[in-house]
This record gives sequence, C-alpha cells and structure tokens, in this order.
Amino acid sequence: MGAAPSAGLLSVVGTPIGNLSDASPRVTQTLSQADVILCEDTRVTSKLLAHFGIHVPLRRADENVLAERVDEVLERLAAGERVAFVSDAGMPGVSDPGQKLVDAALEAGQRVEVIPGPSAVTCALVASGLPMEHFFFEGFLPRKRTAMLERLRELAPIPGALVIYESPRRVEATLERIAEVFPERQVALLRELTKLHEECVRGNSSELAERISARIAEKGELKGECVLVIAGPSNDELASLTREAEALPTLDEAIEQGLREGEPASKLAKRLAKTYGIARAELYDRIVAAR
Repeated sequence: MGAAPSAGLLSVVGTPIGNLSDASPRVTQTLSQADVILCEDTRVTSKLLAHFGIHVPLRRADENVLAERVDEVLERLAAGERVAFVSDAGMPGVSDPGQKLVDAALEAGQRVEVIPGPSAVTCALVASGLPMEHFFFEGFLPRKRTAMLERLRELAPIPGALVIYESPRRVEATLERIAEVFPERQVALLRELTKLHEECVRGNSSELAERISARIAEKGELKGECVLVIAGPSNDELASLTREAEALPTLDEAIEQGLREGEPASKLAKRLAKTYGIARAELYDRIVAAR
C-alpha cells in the first residue's frame, strides 16, 4: 500500500455471527496482538475477548462516533501501532459504516488487512437453497410502509436473489410487503444462523407471510436476527417488469403530472393508489406535500 515498513497495521476482523467456535485461530491471534480494538459495542466485544482470554483495550467506534475516531486511528497507525476493527457480528463494512475507516487508512498510505470471518449474507444464501448464481445484498429496508414498497419495486428487476436483513420485531410486516410486491416468488426466512436453534423456513411469499403471521400470533415474537432471501425473477416476470418500467412513470412523476393537469388531490390519490399499490391515505399526504 506504499506505507513505510515501520507503519502500523489496520486489521479488519470478521467475528462470529452467533457461534463463538467459528472464530478462526487467525482471528484470535490478530485480536490478541492488537494494541487497541475498535468495536461497535464494548459489552458485546468484551464477551468475545473474555471467551478467548484476550486482554486488549477497547474503544467504541459505532456509526455515531466512528468519524470522530478516524484521526486518532491514523495517528496510532503512523506511530506503528496495530489497530483491530470489529463489528458486533460478521464482517465490518458490510451493512455498517466501517468502509469509511478503511478508506481513510488507505488514503493515508497505511497498511490494511482483512481477517476473514463468518458472514450472514453468504450463510443465508447457502442455507436458503434458492438459486444464487447472482445476488444483491440490500441490507435493511426502509421502515415506513410506502418507502419499503417503493424500494422493493426498485429491486424487482434485479436478475438475482435479494438478501435482506430484518429485526424479528418487524419481519412479519416486511414479509407481508414482500408478498405484495413479489406474490409469485419463493422466499426463505433464516433465523439464528450458526446457533443451536438455527432455522430456515421457506415457501411462496404469500404462503410464508401467512405462516409466520400465524406462528407469531400463536407463540409470540420470533427470536434472533433474521435474514430474508428472495428468489430472483423468472424470465417471464423480468420481461413483464421491463415492459411496465418502459410504460409507467415514477410515483413522483405521476404525482407531478396529475397536479399539473389540475386533478384533485383525493381523486389523484385514489387513482395512483390502485396503480402503484400504495395506501390512499399515505399517497394523499404525499400529494398534499408535493402541491
């Protein structure tokens, strides 16, 4: 990377996503040799270090304070220190802001290495049994219903499996919205990956949404973080989506056009709700704001 031989080393370390036995000897060696470990939550990483008998100072570096840590890390690296960077689980930089630290270190000419570890993305893809020659990692979807539906429609033409992270508290609603947008696709729900009660539930999107809803109603909230894998579109669906995309304006464009033509907000909301599959009340608020 062009750094001087005496320069320090930033180690981006993948940590277990559930089963601590998945930590490789290289992971534990790297952490034990670090001068400091940057982590999301010191309580979570303390448990990992205690399990392996590692005693290294911890510094909180979650998304709220990571930007403030960059200059400090660069100074440590310039002084020849070894800095390890971990997330609570999995590979830092995947669905978190860790890439900013890596970018800053590389720009400063410091050495960066990646210590491989478990990944919920690849584990879920394999465990789903769905075709995954191509896939797209989305991470967390928007929480609000309208924004989530819009994002799912944007993802619809991607010719590969979609991988989505979700909280067990929101997975029921998310599955229902996936069924709205992808009524014919196969979906897999992966839960408690690498742990004792690891589970894969899959089926047609509508069927799966109903099964999970009934299960939650009977037994209560699901436990453990969830990963959803949505099968890619069939050739027929992809062709249909292409035709629709060519003919249908974006929602913002449709709102703008309706307002320009003087269509009343209530009438416009009713018409677009049917076309775009979005609740009329939500659309009405959006139209009023645009007007």
